[in-house]
Amino acid sequence: MSGRVGVLAMAYGTAAGPGDIERYYTDIRGGRPPTTQHLDELKARYAAIGNHFPLLDITRAQAAALERELNGGGRDDFAVYLGMKHSEPFIAEGVERMRADGIERAVGLVLAPHWSGMSVQSYVERVEKALADVGAIGRPVFTYVRQWHDHPSFLDFLAGRVAVALEGLDASARIGAAVVFSAHSLPTRALPEGTLRCKTCDLCPDSCRYVRQLQETADGVNARLGLADYTIAWQSAGRTADPWWGPPVDDVIRDLAAAGHSAIVVCSAGFVADHLEILYDLDIEARAVAEEAGIAFARTEMPNAHPDFIRALAEVVREHVRAEVPR
Repeated sequence: MSGRVGVLAMAYGTAAGPGDIERYYTDIRGGRPPTTQHLDELKARYAAIGNHFPLLDITRAQAAALERELNGGGRDDFAVYLGMKHSEPFIAEGVERMRADGIERAVGLVLAPHWSGMSVQSYVERVEKALADVGAIGRPVFTYVRQWHDHPSFLDFLAGRVAVALEGLDASARIGAAVVFSAHSLPTRALPEGTLRCKTCDLCPDSCRYVRQLQETADGVNARLGLADYTIAWQSAGRTADPWWGPPVDDVIRDLAAAGHSAIVVCSAGFVADHLEILYDLDIEARAVAEEAGIAFARTEMPNAHPDFIRALAEVVREHVRAEVPR
């Protein structure tokens, strides 16, 4: 039996290497293998970034750093575990390790700042299924951090990253720069009156919480920096027949160039680590769109395991533990 609070840090997962791409995308697609054409396109994207698969290593580093930060000053109050949605170690494995270690109280922390039914809620559901599978005896009692998009320390961190990216532009480009805050697009459906909503979410009564929260993140950074011009956009939409949240980053880049902006800084606020959606979708695709449009391009450095970001996460966890009464 352990008096420590367990923290299950959860992330999307990644292919382990070129030979694991088909398995990984089959898992993402609910057991349906990608078409040969789609698989070839995916392999080409990974090849374009040097067949680099950094997400698991980064997530491990984030989890280890978070445990150190939470236990600073010689304490031993927290134990941080890792659970991935689509690759090993899977979420169920993390839950089982907690049970085996005698963890009684646990916090589920998804390494994604913004809530949606298709993102954070789906992780919660996987934890709950894993808890049901292990049975009632000895399983930890979980509560969940469901969003942290507007935590002051996270906004401070992003503001610092945006300021550095803007400072890195040529002086002439900086004057006319716009900042685009992006997150992963999600498939949508139209309600009878025409309102869009995330495809599987019925929990947002008026407007999509996911969209609203990205705007709140952007507004919070702007409140710290007083940006000349900023907006939100969506990236990395899937190749499906469903409509996805827009406008996409590439279209926004073209629009900003047409409006006379000299530079764009993309702050991918919905992601916390380098992976394909950053290293290819932004660094290669979006940059090429900007070059074609005649506009300078920069993006903010990803949080990864930067100490300031880890301190922000630790604050999120500590505040949750103090406030949440276990169910």
